[in-house]
Amino acid sequence: MSTTLPPRHDLGSLRIDDHSRRGSKLGKRLGLFAAALGGLVLLGGLLLAFRTQKPVVEVAAARPATGAKAEALLNASGYVTPRRRATVAAKVTGRVDQIYAEEGLRVKSGQVLATLDCSQPNATLTSAKTDRDATAAALADLEVQSGNADRELKRSQGLNSAGVISPQALDTAKTTADSLHSKIALTKEQVRASDAKIAVAQQDVDNCVVRAPFDGIIVSKDAQRGEIVSPLSAGGGFTRTGIATLVDMNSLEIEVDVNESYIARVRQGQRVSATLDAYPDRELPASVRTVIPTADRQKATVKVRITFDKLDDTILPDMGVKVAFLSPAPPPGKSGSDAKAIVPKSAVLDDGGKQVVYLVRDQKLERRAVSLGNERGSDVEILAGVSPGDLLVVRGAEKLHEGQAVEVKQ
Repeated sequence: MSTTLPPRHDLGSLRIDDHSRRGSKLGKRLGLFAAALGGLVLLGGLLLAFRTQKPVVEVAAARPATGAKAEALLNASGYVTPRRRATVAAKVTGRVDQIYAEEGLRVKSGQVLATLDCSQPNATLTSAKTDRDATAAALADLEVQSGNADRELKRSQGLNSAGVISPQALDTAKTTADSLHSKIALTKEQVRASDAKIAVAQQDVDNCVVRAPFDGIIVSKDAQRGEIVSPLSAGGGFTRTGIATLVDMNSLEIEVDVNESYIARVRQGQRVSATLDAYPDRELPASVRTVIPTADRQKATVKVRITFDKLDDTILPDMGVKVAFLSPAPPPGKSGSDAKAIVPKSAVLDDGGKQVVYLVRDQKLERRAVSLGNERGSDVEILAGVSPGDLLVVRGAEKLHEGQAVEVKQ
């Protein structure tokens, strides 16, 4: 009988010889070298792409200088505000039945903006009219009785003269006639009082209709159908105090705060150049309407109101605006008539005490020294070095150099 021994594992077969170990280290070194080489190639490609990419610049064209122009004495910022703005509200508390006001709607003075639930005022008006009619009917009956009492009094006077009736009967007839005359006078006053109550009730009915107080445009719809409105702030957040906000677009003006240290440079009627933040390339002529005769002690400013020479549909309430208060005439010496062009101040750079600009010609930069004239708000006059129509870099030229290829921002 033979026995089978279990197989023995040869652990020696798992041994790695020195030759195989040296080959593995060599492969690892070759892999690291290849990875480093690939990284260098990628880095070089990125550097080359970065160097060949054209910087994007923002440009503006030099504008022609048309004759002499007043110098800007002071610059300020403010907002467009209307002189006439109203939050239209109802005179009585009530529920909104219909509302016709919508944002952007042009309305005329007296146009209906909303109506309130008028069931209670109508009931009061009907009751007052009924009381007046009843009193008027009683007055008619008293007048009939008074006519009969007057006739009885006349007959009693005749009979008393003939000695047929006693003086007491005559006094009774006279008292009856005078009493009816007094009742008629009282009833007439009651009728007039009823008419006054009707007028009050009719006014309450009329107050249920909300009308525009002047011509303008609705800029805000403040209530909806079904909400309760009240002229007083009652009921917390559940009660509205206004129906809509109405602005007279013909009363738009500019309101700016001027530092009190420079308010002496501003006077009534002074010419002003205004530029809306929404349309920075367009100057709007204006003039100072009034300087408010009081100062804000916390901000150390004085409020100035400026009127536009001409209004248009692009000027909207609460728009931001920059203004330049102009001098009456150009100062002597450098006259505006000597200026060749007008450019933004941001296009002029200070290079070691010299004023230079960068022109864009054929997608490349050209450095040009310039001679400056007077400032015109956010612009400056160029006396020499630039011609009207030249494209100047207004942003990003500090890190550029002459001859560099650039791309113009569209």
